[in-house]
Amino acid sequence: MEELFFGTSATGATDPGNRRRRRRRGIIAAIVAVAIVLAAAAGTGGWLLWDLRLRPVPVSFNGTVVDVRVGDTLAGALADHGDFGAKPGRLLSIAGKPIAGHRGGPVRAEVDGRTVTLADLKATRPAEGMRVTLRDGEDRTEAHEERVVAIAHRDDPADVADGGIVQLHIPGKDGSKKVWVGKVSGATVDKAVLEQPQDGRTTAFTPSPPAGRKVIALTFDDGPSQYTPRMLDILKEKGAKATFFNLGGQAAQMPGVVARMVKEGHQVASHSDTHPNMPTMETKALRAELTAGFDHLAQAGSDSRMFRAPYGAFTNADWDRAGDLISTNVLWSIDTLDWKRPGAQAIHDAVVQHAYSGAVVLMHTGGGDRSQDVEALPGIIDDLRAQGYEFVTVGELMAMDQQHRFPDWACDGQLPPDGAAG
Repeated sequence: MEELFFGTSATGATDPGNRRRRRRRGIIAAIVAVAIVLAAAAGTGGWLLWDLRLRPVPVSFNGTVVDVRVGDTLAGALADHGDFGAKPGRLLSIAGKPIAGHRGGPVRAEVDGRTVTLADLKATRPAEGMRVTLRDGEDRTEAHEERVVAIAHRDDPADVADGGIVQLHIPGKDGSKKVWVGKVSGATVDKAVLEQPQDGRTTAFTPSPPAGRKVIALTFDDGPSQYTPRMLDILKEKGAKATFFNLGGQAAQMPGVVARMVKEGHQVASHSDTHPNMPTMETKALRAELTAGFDHLAQAGSDSRMFRAPYGAFTNADWDRAGDLISTNVLWSIDTLDWKRPGAQAIHDAVVQHAYSGAVVLMHTGGGDRSQDVEALPGIIDDLRAQGYEFVTVGELMAMDQQHRFPDWACDGQLPPDGAAG
């Protein structure tokens, strides 16, 4: 009788059906084994799964190998090692200085040669043999805005003590430049000069008329007076122009004479109000004296700000105290000394014998007996004209200056316009 075995014939041949049954039993056994493991893991707090997550793997940070647990990100290693010495970039002001409390570019990172952000790196899971490279962040310059600002001019000290015939203050003018202003630091950096400033200066020049042209300026102080109308008659008869430096108080008493001067083409200017010695005056009184003199001229019909100081005395300190009230202080180059009453012939000779092109002659039409001036004036005009001279006002003489040193406003006896220079 043949002996039977489970799954195998008596001859040892494999039964195909038996093999299928064995395979099913193996699958079932594996499923049961997994179920047992899962049940065990669940019953012990998941020790097996956590054991896998706690397994360390080596990661290279800038050449330093650090073990990082599989279940962690790289954040802990970065924090523990201060980003391995890598620092964020600095935020620089537009002047190139670091701004405290502000950062530039972030730390730069690569994982296995691939660029990532630092935030990405801190969320990355480690892998065995991973290579992380960290570099300092880039410095960045703060944002800025562009502005145009003024370049302030300087006002040089007055320097007229040993100057020429005509003293004047040429106002300065601010320049301008383009600047960048940092939005964080507030620092300012110059970028381009758009217009150079012109410094103000108080100086003195002697007018230089063109070569080959003979011109002379007759000037009369201390008027108007009872002698002035006759002098105006002579100038009109001879077709000659002059400049009158009038006292304000006198002009207020004889406004019609001042109006006639203007109408007949003469230049009208101020000789103060009451003829004081100005360097001895307090500043407030000095300014009041000048203002009153010009105001009285204005009431008589002249808006001139041309000026001749009594005795010619107007110092550098006076320019600093009251130079803003006048356009020029006009001196002289030929003094007739007519105030001494030397005689009409002496007055005539003082002018004619010392005349030169560009001269400014000092005579008087008030302040005393001026009959000698009246007597000398016709001969002065006739004899100078015979020598080829033209009679011009002081403003006209200034305008003829070959070096063009006198601004139009000064020649016209006006104050400089706002921002005027040169």
